[in-house]
Amino acid sequence: MSSGARGLIKSFGHAFKGLKILFSTQRNAIIHLSLMVLSVILGVLLKISFTEWAIIILSSGMVIAAESFNTALEKLSDTIHPEKNAGIGSAKDIAAGSVLITAIAALVVGIIIFAPKLYLWISSN
Repeated sequence: MSSGARGLIKSFGHAFKGLKILFSTQRNAIIHLSLMVLSVILGVLLKISFTEWAIIILSSGMVIAAESFNTALEKLSDTIHPEKNAGIGSAKDIAAGSVLITAIAALVVGIIIFAPKLYLWISSN
């Protein structure tokens, strides 16, 4: 195996280790992942379109990515400067705000895509 391939495999290993840390230590990441799984189940049941799938996957992925960046910033900040610090606190708050923005956007996307389909499904049964 070439050194490039070994390096690539090693990089994937680090990425999966990071995801394991994220999902084993962060309650909010588990909540976001659970909502993503729920979206996939609803998408299958309601037979959403290819475009709707793309939008749901991108929206959900952005929330998980934002949560990952937020967690990385928190862990790095706490390691570098364990004592309370106003600047670090502000940076953490801003990162948490970015997660909130992506989560609200994903929620709106979910409502736009699923609400009409759920309404039709409920009203037809």
